Parts: sequence; C-alpha cells; structure tokens
Amino acid sequence: MQASASRREFIKTTGKLAAVSALANVAIPAVHAAGSDLIQVALIGCGGRGGGAAANALSVKRGPVKLVAMADIFPDRLQKDLNQLQTKFASQVDVPPDRQFIGFDAYQKAMDCLKPGDIAIFATPPAFRWVHFAYAIQKGLNVFMEKPLSADGPASKRMIKLGQEAQAKNLKVGVGLMSRHNRAMQELAKRIHDGEIGEIILQRGYRMHGPGGYFSSLPKPAGITDLLYQVQRFHSFIWASGGCFNDFYIHLIDQLGWMKNEWPVKAQALGGRQYRSSPEGITYVDQNFDTYSVEYTYSDGTKFFFDGRTIPGCEQIYSSYLQGTKGSGIASKAGDCGQPSSLYASQDLTSKMLWESKVKPEEQDPYQNEWNDLVDAIRDDKPYNEVQRGVEASLVSSMGRMAAHTGKEVTFDQMLNSDFEMSPNTDKFTMDSPAPLVADANGRYPVPQPGIVTSREY
Repeated sequence: MQASASRREFIKTTGKLAAVSALANVAIPAVHAAGSDLIQVALIGCGGRGGGAAANALSVKRGPVKLVAMADIFPDRLQKDLNQLQTKFASQVDVPPDRQFIGFDAYQKAMDCLKPGDIAIFATPPAFRWVHFAYAIQKGLNVFMEKPLSADGPASKRMIKLGQEAQAKNLKVGVGLMSRHNRAMQELAKRIHDGEIGEIILQRGYRMHGPGGYFSSLPKPAGITDLLYQVQRFHSFIWASGGCFNDFYIHLIDQLGWMKNEWPVKAQALGGRQYRSSPEGITYVDQNFDTYSVEYTYSDGTKFFFDGRTIPGCEQIYSSYLQGTKGSGIASKAGDCGQPSSLYASQDLTSKMLWESKVKPEEQDPYQNEWNDLVDAIRDDKPYNEVQRGVEASLVSSMGRMAAHTGKEVTFDQMLNSDFEMSPNTDKFTMDSPAPLVADANGRYPVPQPGIVTSREY
C-alpha cells in the first residue's frame, strides 16, 4: 500500500507542476470542436502499425480527415505506406514529394505542415515518443501515439509530465492500447468491477508463438550504420522498444491491470535464451530472451502470472484469464483482444456461462473504435488523454522485463525512479550519430545476464 501511495503522490505532484507551468503562459482554444471542419493528419513512422493507424484515421465516422504529410528514416517504408494508402483512400491522401520527409528531423517538418488542432500520428520506435510528443505540444496538435510509450524510468517520468502539459492545453491524446476500446472488454470490466465473479484472486496471461516482427537479428550487414540498424530492427533492442517484452506483451498486461482496476506493485521473473543462432548457424545479436515467466503481485497480494514464449514448434497459447471468489472469466479468447469475452459461475471455463459479450458489427474492430473515440473527443471538445495509463502500462511491462533480465525482484517505484536511461540523447540523433549500443569485435551487442548484471539490464 505504501508503494501505491507513492505512485499516487508522484502523479499528483507532477500533475500540479505541469498544469501550473502550462497554464501560466498559454491556453489553446478548442479546434475542430462540434463541427465538420477538415482534420489534417501527419504520419510520423511508417510501416507496420504506422500505415494501419493512418488507415484507421482516414476511416473515422466523423470526417473529413485527410493525410497531408509523412515522415520516416527509411524512404522505402514511407513509399510503401503511401502507395497502399493512396490505393485505398485516393481522395483523402494528399502527400506530394515536398511533404514526404526523411531523417531524424523529419518529424518536425511533417508536423509543421499541420495547423493547431490537427492530428500527429506517432508510430516510430518508442524511444522517440517523448521527443515527438514534446514538439506536438509545442505546435498545439492532437496526437495518436502507438504503444509502448517508454522503456525506462526517466522516459516514463518525461512522458507523464508531457501528458499533463497536453491536458492543460486542451489537446486530445490517444494511445494505441486498443483493448480499452474493445467494446466486449469494456462491458467485461464493468461486470467485474461490479462484482459479478467476486474479488479477483488470480490472473493469467499468455502470449506464446513463433518469432514475429524483428524479434531476432543477425549481425549488422554492410552498408548501414549501427544506429540505423538498431532503429530498423527495433524489437531486437531494449533501448529502442523495450524489446519484445514491451512491444509484444503490453496489451495483455494492460487489460488485466484494467480488470483488477490497479497496477501490480512488484514483479519477480525468469527467462532465458534457448535458441540463439539461425538455421545456418549464425549467432543472433538481439537482446531478447526466448522465454519469459513473470509473477506480478498487486497491493492486496493477488497474483498475476504472465508467460511469454517466442519459439516455433511449441504449444501456442495467446489469451488472458481471470479467477474470482465467485467465478472466472476470459478477457481475450485469442490474440490481444479476441472476442467474445465471457464470465462463468465456477473455475471451469467450459460450463455454467454467466455472460458472453455481443458487440455490434460496426464496433467489432477496437483499432477503429479508438480512432472514432479520439475524433469524437476532438469534434465535441471532450476531455481525452490516455497518456498516464499508457505510461503506467509501459512501466509495468518494463518492471516484468527488468525482473527477468536481472534475476531480481523489481517494484513499480524502483522501475519509475531508476536513473538508468538507455538512450538519453534520442532528441539529438542525426544520420551520423553513434548508436546507444556498441557491438563487440564479433558484431554482438550486450545482452542481459541475470544474477551477474543486476542493477541494470545490460
């Protein structure tokens, strides 16, 4: 309970400071409120979720919305997303060559194409989140940012403060934790919080499947710098993304914290690197473990067990569960937020069903729901800021990751107040900057060593 009080006091204090400093000098009026004015969008970070988020933006119920600028470090990724979006949304995509920006300063140029009240999409690796968010606030822009929001304590504190500055300026900020916009889970959370299965006494989350994204990486090839290689393959490097743990596992961690209606206060964990070479026998150089098993503990002693595995050929389990004093439930049946959610009168998840979610066809897609909800808030000038819980979900993910990587118990407050910043100069990167990780003579980067390196992760 002392840990919970410490977190609340931190958020309360920083909130007061941010609000005072922001309101002292500026108050941005509502823009696009209660009207049908054109909302312009800039996409910063292409490929993967970037293109998906832009497609969701252009598909909102309350348009008009137009994509007018794009930014990335890699020209091919920008061009690929642009081609796909032009094919599907021809009349809503207006991104000529002079509004296609490449480089570490491209985010500024893309946001400079917008006017106050427009939307900047951040889908770059999370290490850049605070850098881009600070500029968006300066420009008076609403924001949609993908998860996770941070990978260490210093970046987390910075993001919380920026989120409060955005709120003080009446800017709307959405975070890509789409489970919170899953209509089935919204109803599930209400029923659980109303006590339908009693007090939560156990939670379980599993994401176990074969390699995906940039989970593993071979030594850097010729023709690309260390920095660009690490940004390109960001899932492989903790400084860039929090590794596979934060990027892959945060959704299940977020949704189960939501169901419990609090965040775990500590974690102890284990993990290992079982398979560390390619089929050709070349050693992988990424920083990820192949397996993770975390025991999270809430302030009342309730346990949340999370298992992650990224190994082909094994049993695949990708779902989340709740056990209560009066019954049990399935939060996600398959995937990050697979419907339907359901509740049961006993611990047997095959019989005595109490409730099963039913969602309207037009609200089945939580990725689209989160964009509809954001634009509704902009149009109707409603308070909307998801940064704090986005940062907290990122911190809880980092807490479990660090516990596995160090072999030590890690508390929420330790993670938040850690002074180990993995990439302190992200805002100063250029194409010629050195990388936060330096390879050895064999092209290998430092990896976690539980029990050996225990005060930091590598």
